[in-house]
Amino acid sequence: YAQDVAIGGDVFVPKVYSELTTRKVLTMEWVDGCRLTDSESLEEYELDRKKLVDTLVQCSLRQIMEKGFFHADPHAGNLLATRDGRLCYLDFGMMSYAASSQRNGFLLAVVHIVNRDWSELVRVYQRLGFIPSGTDVRPIELALEDALPDVLNADISELNFKNVVGKLGDIMYTYPFSLPPFYISIIRCLGVLEGLAIQVDPKARIISEAYPYVASRVLTDDSQEELREALRRLIFSSDGRIRWERLGGLLDEAQGSSGFDAVVAADKLVDYVISSEGGERLLDDIADQIVIEADSLGRDTVLYIAGALSSLTATTTDDRAVAAALRSLVELMQGSDGSKGDNSQAKSPGVTKFINHLTERLPEPSPAMRRTLKLGALLGSTGASSLTSSANKNPASETADALGRLVPLARKLSGEPRVVRKANEVVARLSERLVSRSLRAAFGLPEPVFQEDDEKVHASLE
Repeated sequence: YAQDVAIGGDVFVPKVYSELTTRKVLTMEWVDGCRLTDSESLEEYELDRKKLVDTLVQCSLRQIMEKGFFHADPHAGNLLATRDGRLCYLDFGMMSYAASSQRNGFLLAVVHIVNRDWSELVRVYQRLGFIPSGTDVRPIELALEDALPDVLNADISELNFKNVVGKLGDIMYTYPFSLPPFYISIIRCLGVLEGLAIQVDPKARIISEAYPYVASRVLTDDSQEELREALRRLIFSSDGRIRWERLGGLLDEAQGSSGFDAVVAADKLVDYVISSEGGERLLDDIADQIVIEADSLGRDTVLYIAGALSSLTATTTDDRAVAAALRSLVELMQGSDGSKGDNSQAKSPGVTKFINHLTERLPEPSPAMRRTLKLGALLGSTGASSLTSSANKNPASETADALGRLVPLARKLSGEPRVVRKANEVVARLSERLVSRSLRAAFGLPEPVFQEDDEKVHASLE
């Protein structure tokens, strides 16, 4: 358990002294620390409360969902925060275990609640043995639909785990549910966990804290059929199309989980698309989306640069200030804050004031540009694909590192004939769009309207 519970050295359990332990006495090392609810000591130790809560939640979820052997009573008296910021578990009198099929079923139930797919949620409950076979489940489905909030869109006050469990409990007492010990232990663990988390951080909510882990697990672990089913139901519609907004939301959420790797997630998604029975249709859907996004990005980038240059000429006729502002604009697009190097030091107060004024007048990036910047940040890239960068790293170096990690994925894609064929189609379609836009612009005609774009937008909304 001590090995399973460790998360990058942030969590530990006291050492057991076997030579001093008997059947009735467990002798462990002494640990100096404070309770998570001891505000004065936490401030004295200069510990980050939010980080402690996040570590606690992530550790508990990994115990439950990955190993199955978990501490079922994580209240304030059973946890210590040490001076070096680590979290220590105490008192192992209430431990529980959930088998692989049981914990995957629990995760799948969370996915169905997110999707508001009540019939599938009831089927999971039947598969786990909660509902006897032969039971009329339609009334249960209707009761769940009426009782549970929309987890993705509900107000933060509604995401209180106690409220959700209370509503589930009312249904389970009304209808013929039989809850096994593992499920009761998980519910108890998460309920106690949220109670403690709220004491430490009043804004904490176990459901919103747990969802990044659920998203990360679904996106990166395809080792079991239940997890593959969870991925299918989360990001694919009933007719096999990709729910792009849902996928983007999942990736955003997964970033909040420690250890999440977007490149690994992309690799798993590629494997799924290539091996799926409906792979050809998925490839068509992806190709269509790439064409639409790349076309929009190219158009919007040209318009953005034109708008920025227009702001330049409208703001001043000072050539030196214009040159400095152009350099600032380039730094902005490359992800540099312009705070390093001799050039920034050479700027006069007047030029700096002008640049600040210009920045305020720059046009807002379009949705396509924001999506591209987000994707670059998600893959660990700053540099040319992000407007921000780490103060300690070179943007170009970060971009090169991120691209280097994508090389194996690119090789996998290039070795798949269907993918290569679709890539060629994408290039041809983008070329046609470029020619169409260029010719219409040259003759002063309105921009072209592509019918497939409207169809795709309509399909994604459905």
